[in-house]
Amino acid sequence: MIKTPNGIKLSCKGWQQEGILRLLLNCIDPDIAKDPKNLIAYGGNGKVARDWDSFMAIMDSLLRLENDETLLIQSGKPVGVFESYEDAPRVIMAGSLIVPYWSDWNNFRKLEDKGLTCYGQSTAGSWAFIGAQGILQGTWETFYQLGKAYFNSDLTGKFVLTSGMGAMGSAQPLAATMNGASVLVVDVDRNAIKRSLIESFCDYMTEDIDEAISLIYDSIRKTEPISVGLLGNAAWVYPEILKRGIIPDVVTDQTPAHDLLSYVPLGADLRELDNMRVKEPERYVELSKESIAIQVQSMLEFQRNGTLVFDYGNNIRKQAYEAGIMDAFDIPSFVPLFIRPLFCEGRGPFRWIALSGDPEDIYRTDEVILKEFSDDEVLMKWIPQVEERIRFQGLPSRCCWMNYEERVRFGLIMNDMVRRGILKSPIAITRDHLDSGSVASPYRETEGMMDGSDAIADWPVLNALLNASSGASLVGLYGGGGVGIGYSIHSGMTIVADGDASTDERLSRVLNNDPGLGIIRHADAGYEKAKDIAVKLLKPVMG
Repeated sequence: MIKTPNGIKLSCKGWQQEGILRLLLNCIDPDIAKDPKNLIAYGGNGKVARDWDSFMAIMDSLLRLENDETLLIQSGKPVGVFESYEDAPRVIMAGSLIVPYWSDWNNFRKLEDKGLTCYGQSTAGSWAFIGAQGILQGTWETFYQLGKAYFNSDLTGKFVLTSGMGAMGSAQPLAATMNGASVLVVDVDRNAIKRSLIESFCDYMTEDIDEAISLIYDSIRKTEPISVGLLGNAAWVYPEILKRGIIPDVVTDQTPAHDLLSYVPLGADLRELDNMRVKEPERYVELSKESIAIQVQSMLEFQRNGTLVFDYGNNIRKQAYEAGIMDAFDIPSFVPLFIRPLFCEGRGPFRWIALSGDPEDIYRTDEVILKEFSDDEVLMKWIPQVEERIRFQGLPSRCCWMNYEERVRFGLIMNDMVRRGILKSPIAITRDHLDSGSVASPYRETEGMMDGSDAIADWPVLNALLNASSGASLVGLYGGGGVGIGYSIHSGMTIVADGDASTDERLSRVLNNDPGLGIIRHADAGYEKAKDIAVKLLKPVMG
């Protein structure tokens, strides 16, 4: 087992390389990773490197990398070290990118079987994964915005029905109850529910649908939030709830529908399905689509009965459409419903990691947030809750949604804290890929753009190029993300705040330009809110 170094002693030739190395190792820390032996950080197969030989070569390259060199990584495999300059990225990577005509799961798996590529999900491939907190924060933010937009407050007294308690869905029970909801989460995997109970993400587990519904209604009556994990298949539970005339306030789904070999269909023993995945993958995919069709048909029926139903970015509508549910896309995506106004102001999932390994470094930054950004209502709600409810996994970290102006201001404050010794060692600043200007994903982040530019993929490419020229420590461009191969292109960025005065300039450039491009992207699409901010703070060329 390889442990993540911490403290102030360097293993590399500079903190930029050291920070990147520690983030890489953090992603396969047993306390944080789904399957560290196979280099899988999270999701079905979100890998940090193509194989162990590639991983060891990456680590060796980072240890030897000079301060004016750049390591290139192609789909999890290091391919060369090139002379660059000190302000250039120490690592540039591209992953899971396939020429569009061939960009689908079938071709990807053939290439993967030949050892030519690997799937990095969103943050695993760019070594920005921070465990449950990152997933929780984005889910919490979605439920927070949902309550504010559709229920004029929070979700207190509201019945939320969802499914999926695996990697991406694991945060749903806690995120919903933190926003006041009574939430029923369905999953076929007993261990996933048990893990959620152990981690205090879920309050109660049952195999009995009657007991589950009784617990939900009792919670609503008392206006005391509860999360109930129901062992079962969503393709059976959703229609059954409908049959009983029960209409939840909110319905969504976080099963791994983007990868049909990870989704669990109805009507077969789990061992039989495991065998079918390997020996009859085409049959398995067919069964998955049949079950997804049933589940989505039920979601549409809930919608017709007045429930707020939304797709949560896992491509379930597309799979249902291909299975014959022609109105699957009548279900809207969560981004147009709740998140796009935030993107218009450059607000998105901002992360920072204490490379010292000392939790006190994060708590000191929390104090700064509460003092310096006290006018930000969302931050004031989030920070106290996350301090109380979440334990650190791997290197201590924090994640919260910050806007264009807040990111650069806070980044410079943290760099100054490192310089003055208030923080024990440098901070790595990164983000999720579900961000304002870093993704082209017509079934998620860029669905329903005002100007019809949903599938225009220039923007994440420009984002990666801009971050590289601005001086980020690590920059990457990737295919797939949470919706699967062929459905999105996204970019990643990390910069290490090492306390050096010269890093102030790099931080200012990167943390302005990264979200700034997102504002311009939305201004270009016609959003007035983004236009106003762009004119005030940026330099748009066209009106």
